[in-house]
Amino acid sequence: MERYLLPPEPVTSVAGWRALGGGKGLDAARKLGPEFTVDEISLSGLRGRGGGGFPTGRKWAGIRSQEGSPRYLVCNAAEGEPATFKDRAILRRNPYQVVEGIAIAALTVDAREVFIGIKAKFTTEIERLTRAIEEMQAEGLAGDIPITVVEGPEEYLFGEEKAMLEVIEGRPPMPRLLPPYEHGLFATAPQMGWEAATPEPGHPDAHLSNPTLANNVETLANVPHILARGAEWYRTLGTADSPGHHVMTVVGDVAHPGYDEVDLGTPLSEVIATVGGGPRDPGVPLKAVFSGVANAVITADRLDTPVSYEAMAAMGSGMGAAGFAVYDESACMVELAYQFSRFLYVESCGQCPACKLGSEEITFRLNEIEACRGTDQDIAIIGARLNEVTDANRCYLGTEEQIMVRSILRAFPEEFAAHLEGDCPLPRADLVVPLVVDLVDGVVTYDERHPRKRPDWTYEQ
Repeated sequence: MERYLLPPEPVTSVAGWRALGGGKGLDAARKLGPEFTVDEISLSGLRGRGGGGFPTGRKWAGIRSQEGSPRYLVCNAAEGEPATFKDRAILRRNPYQVVEGIAIAALTVDAREVFIGIKAKFTTEIERLTRAIEEMQAEGLAGDIPITVVEGPEEYLFGEEKAMLEVIEGRPPMPRLLPPYEHGLFATAPQMGWEAATPEPGHPDAHLSNPTLANNVETLANVPHILARGAEWYRTLGTADSPGHHVMTVVGDVAHPGYDEVDLGTPLSEVIATVGGGPRDPGVPLKAVFSGVANAVITADRLDTPVSYEAMAAMGSGMGAAGFAVYDESACMVELAYQFSRFLYVESCGQCPACKLGSEEITFRLNEIEACRGTDQDIAIIGARLNEVTDANRCYLGTEEQIMVRSILRAFPEEFAAHLEGDCPLPRADLVVPLVVDLVDGVVTYDERHPRKRPDWTYEQ
């Protein structure tokens, strides 16, 4: 299989990118013009690789149809979903394709300026990305629009597009109310759409919404390849509803944690075998797989499901950002439910009380059950809180809590029953949230600080 997102050798110069066809996508976009560029991306079937899978062409067309100016483009490089390392892998292997994708998208939606939101701790990626931008600008391959790299905080919500806009504007990663296409960067229009009094009395001009296009690193990395080689070529890869390749990450109870570029539609069992080297202990069967913390648990009897947006949804879960945490029969699902719930509770920003207080209560009750101190009342309270945790939510975090915890309760009731009876049959001290700090040559490093993170985003000493 040809790997176009992760070439065999890292691309370290513009010349190296040109040798792989760099520049042809931008040339094609200039010849096609914005309208036909959107058509070509739409025909390709490219879907957003940030986790939602929204059709990219439709998103670009939506920005172009929005009233209000100026427009902006935001590239989301703040990768923070547990079990995921794909965007960092792309930026390390070939940041030039991302810069060209940014140039094409900015040209197509007529953006005034581009911002790339990336975590400040991603120092290797920032260095390579910054160098690629400078070299591409010098060669005329980055368009004529200013590109600014914004180094942001390590919080999970920095990767949420509405929160990313807040960070770019100099504030904490607290998701705003309206999405970027309705209330974009530096917008002066009121967020709620109405106010009792005119905002900023005496303002001489109309208040602007500044429609902003937000795309993920991997989404933009696909764009120059599609325009250089055509939508029909892209449609030969993947499936009818999920065309193309996806950079997938596999960690957990596997022999060789890693990442690789995979044809969409490949069975999950094959992804685990080829990308992760199969089970860590061949004598211990696999038990569960989590695609980050945003989707329902995938049980062992579903491992032959094709990894595509449509197949994963039909199976009752989701693909997310194609980062898979694999666990074998030695893993306690009650412990994992607690660990994942605690991660979401700690990372919740607190703007929506139902999310912060609900995830706190759920996490507390799961901890009681995991410690074999729980009762049936704890299960009932968890169920009630799960029904309410999404109330008035500004982002998807509360929904993640609801889907993930509820799926584990339903899939592994016998393990919860054992804990309620006072015994954990599968004690394991090494179960942590697989928040990937680095992944090199089969060795994965998880964030050791996060267990000490408090719900106000400070750390215990």
